[in-house]
Formats: sequence, C-alpha cells, structure tokens
Amino acid sequence: MKLLRIVLLVLLLPAVSSCIPGRRRRRYDSIFSFGDSFADTGNDAVVFAARSLSTPSTQPPYGMTFFGHPTGRNSNGRLILDFIAEKLGLPFVPPFLAHNGSFRRGANFAVAGATTLDASFFSDIPGVGKFVLNTSSSVQLSWFDSLKQSLCSPARECKGFFHKSLFFMGEFGVNDYSFSVFGKTLPEVRSIVPDVVKTISSATERLIKQDGAKTVVVPGIPPLGCMPPNLAMFPSADPAGYEPGTGCLRQLNEIAVYHNELLQDALRDVRISHPDVRVIYADFFTPVIRIVKSPRTFGFISDILRCCCGGGGKYNFNMSAGCGMPGATVCEYPSNHLFWDGHLTEAAYRFIANGWLNSLNGS
Repeated sequence: MKLLRIVLLVLLLPAVSSCIPGRRRRRYDSIFSFGDSFADTGNDAVVFAARSLSTPSTQPPYGMTFFGHPTGRNSNGRLILDFIAEKLGLPFVPPFLAHNGSFRRGANFAVAGATTLDASFFSDIPGVGKFVLNTSSSVQLSWFDSLKQSLCSPARECKGFFHKSLFFMGEFGVNDYSFSVFGKTLPEVRSIVPDVVKTISSATERLIKQDGAKTVVVPGIPPLGCMPPNLAMFPSADPAGYEPGTGCLRQLNEIAVYHNELLQDALRDVRISHPDVRVIYADFFTPVIRIVKSPRTFGFISDILRCCCGGGGKYNFNMSAGCGMPGATVCEYPSNHLFWDGHLTEAAYRFIANGWLNSLNGS
C-alpha cells in the first residue's frame, strides 16, 4: 500500500507542478517575424543590393560583440528577437530573403527601413520618397503567403501548423514617422498615427483569421524623441522642446506615446474578437525611458543619448560618416551604451527582451 502511494505521488507531481504560478511555459515550434531594422536579421543586405544601395550593417564593426562579424543586424550583436528565440530553445530566426535553408522553424520578413504604410504614401515627401523601399507590412505579408505552401500542404493543414508558432507583428511605425517628419509638420505627422495603428491591428487580425495564429506579439514603438538620429537632425531652438528629465525631444516622444496608446486600444478590440488567441502588447517605450532616466542603475554610462558607433557631434551621429562608414569610430565598451548607431546595443536589446519574455510567459 505504501509503495502504491509513492507511485501515485510521482505520477501526480508533473500535473501539480504545471499548476504552480510561474512554472507554466508555452512551447513554440517556430517563430515568424515582421518589422523593420529593430528585427531585421539580414534581409536588408538583399533589398539594398537590389537597389544598388549599400547598407552599413554588412560592414565592421557591426556584429562585433556576439557574432564576431557583420550579419545584417543593425547592432553590435543580438536583437530582441534573437534573445527570445534563444530563451525558447529555437534557432535564430533566418532572414527570408537571405537564407537558402529550411524555414520550418521560422522566418524573418523584417527589413531595415520598412514602413507600416505602403511606399506610395511617402512618394510626395521631398527627398524622401525615393529612399522608401517597397518593403511595407503588406509586402512582408505577401512574402509570408509565398512561403506558406512550402511549410504546410494541403492549405487546410496550415492553421494547425501555425497554432504552434509564435508571431511578431513589428515593431512597425518608427519609419513611418521618421520619414514623414522630413516633409510634414509634427501635427501632420501625428495625424497619420491612427492609419498606422489600424494597419498594424488589421495585419494582426489577418494572421489570426487567415493563418490560424494563436500567439501574436505586437510591439509598440520606442521613444522617438530619444533616438540620436532625431536629436541630431531635428534639434529644437527652444529649450522647452526638450524633456527636463531625459533631454529627449518632447513632441516626438508625445507622438510615440500617442501611437502606443492607440495601439493598445486597438489590440484590446482584437482580443475581444478573438478570445482564444493570445495577443500580447510588447512595451518598447518604457524600458528605454527607464534607462535614459537612470542609466547607471542599469549599468549604462551617464552620457546615455550618445551613440557608441558614429561620426561625431553631440550625439555621435552623422549621416555622412555613419557607423560602418569611413570617418566613424566605435566605443571601447558597447555594453555600457544604450545606442549603437542610432539603433540599440545588444545590452539594451537583452534588457528589453527580458521584459517581453515576462509578458510572453505570464499573460
């Protein structure tokens, strides 16, 4: 009888432990990601080459911290997507346009410079339209459609396949606003936020309805007013244009806050329509602001808005001597910096990824 009790206890332990809060971890067979340079793992090299353009991310010192060579990532090492894949026990998500192997474990459609809205929207902005590539969210979704037939056949089996996949819809939005600010007033830039957010939420619903996605992570955008390119190119003549606690551009940060608020509202509606699907908002704004406000608390240098790699100036950002270009220099310890080249460092991405993983495991 005593032996029987021991056997029953052993059999029950897995069931009991799975009910303990914090122990539950969902398993995913693959990751599919859409977005821009914050998630691009190498598609930019192919897209830029097709337009006879060069991308600095394929030149040293990109990739110096982790990979030891450039990979097309706009950082000194891994991105948020890389850290999440590692933590979930999945391989790094291969770039769709630059990978010749299997995509059964996932594919990344993100491209540096990608916009939410189609490229035609920006065609009338002087000096910008010709630089906006045809890599918008709708284009990336079409690439995904072209891949599906090689992943699951017949088509009716796809929903079952994607039930076990983790999707990232973005980050999208940063480039829409960054391109627009060259030819529009800030109130005009703010006016396109609802259209950008609607496009993101519609794309999220498409993955759910058409592809059977059961878990979709939808990131917000980081504080636009803290990004070195914006600080360098759009300085405010009025000291009141800067936030006293951060040194960031006030109005650009307000646009980012507005975007994130509308996006969270839109995602609530998606959840209501699809109660059996996990639609997770990933906060990109708060962790960056926390570091900017108190850099030493998180192990970063006090000159937090300055790029590690760049071509000089107050923020070490120079379009004509950007990171990876002649005239640029790189700091000795990238892990002490929040910003790499205007994008984030691996250390910053690791910090943000930990927060996203908590949301992924806890919601």
